[in-house]
Amino acid sequence: MQLKYPSRLSVLLIWLPMSAAAIYYAFIAADRYVSESIITVREAKDSAPLPQSLGVSLAGVSASSANAEVLYLTEYILSLDMLNHLDEKLGLRHLYERDTWDLPYKLFPGTSQEWFLWYYRNRVSVTLDSVTSLLNISVEGFTAQDAQRINQELLAESERFVNEISHQMAREEMEFTETQVERVRERYFAAKQKLIEFQNRNRLFDPVAQAQAKAGLTNELESMLARDEAELKNELTYLNDKSFQVIARKNRIKATSAQLDEERRRLASTEGERLAGLAADFQNLTLDAGFAEEAYRASLQTLEKVRMDTSQELKHLIVIASPTLPQIAQYPRRVYDLATLCVVCFVVYGIARLVVASVEDHHD
Repeated sequence: MQLKYPSRLSVLLIWLPMSAAAIYYAFIAADRYVSESIITVREAKDSAPLPQSLGVSLAGVSASSANAEVLYLTEYILSLDMLNHLDEKLGLRHLYERDTWDLPYKLFPGTSQEWFLWYYRNRVSVTLDSVTSLLNISVEGFTAQDAQRINQELLAESERFVNEISHQMAREEMEFTETQVERVRERYFAAKQKLIEFQNRNRLFDPVAQAQAKAGLTNELESMLARDEAELKNELTYLNDKSFQVIARKNRIKATSAQLDEERRRLASTEGERLAGLAADFQNLTLDAGFAEEAYRASLQTLEKVRMDTSQELKHLIVIASPTLPQIAQYPRRVYDLATLCVVCFVVYGIARLVVASVEDHHD
């Protein structure tokens, strides 16, 4: 059987779509330029000079904690906050509402915030390389200058975001540590003040030392008495009781014994008990002050360590490739799109002819 309407099918499925596409790409489609940039996030301690192999350096970046920050940055770039910033800074809505007949890619005036955000996310592409933690940012604009300006402002705001997040975390950690140090410092000075007030109130600089001195004096007197008594026994073996040396030794033993009894009486008296109690209280206060001082010294060391760690862990935005100024429009890809449409039209045309032929054969 002969196909009745091949010319109509070809016109409908090939020539009309191709003609419409040719008119669209020739007279309506607006050029869209793409500005690209490559960035990453690194810690201050990783900001040493790059080695000869860039791949080795980037692998080091991925080994750090930069991956999480890059993910946060990706979400921020595509967020409503970034969109509002770009609109306020550059008049982004006006840049995409340019006077053009390319309706599929034109932002219509008065569109809602949600539609504007959807449109923005289709004009800005952020690709993350999970191995190297590199962000490739592509921005479309109706002019090369617009695309570059938007990309540059994206990077500037991204740097502010990274710095703010990094410094905020550092400030919070430092504030917490400083609060703990202040508490320990107050505890130390309070313990020290209690010790000073105890000394002033009792008019004793060191009750422990004084108690030890009294006990030492008693021990010394006992030693002297024992030594003199031994000397007296030795002297009586070759001297009589009336000798001057024996009488002097006995007088000294008597004086030492009286002094020893007096010191023992003082130690056993209320004054001695008071001194012992004061010594015990003083030891407790001294221990408290010592522990507080050690804690204060340790807290100061911790504060210094946290200060150094936070300064090394501050994040920085590293621009690997600055926003480019495109020289030719990347979109639309007229030849590629027309060739693809032509192939599709011929495939559809072939299928349609088979269907028509099958129907006509069935009728016959």
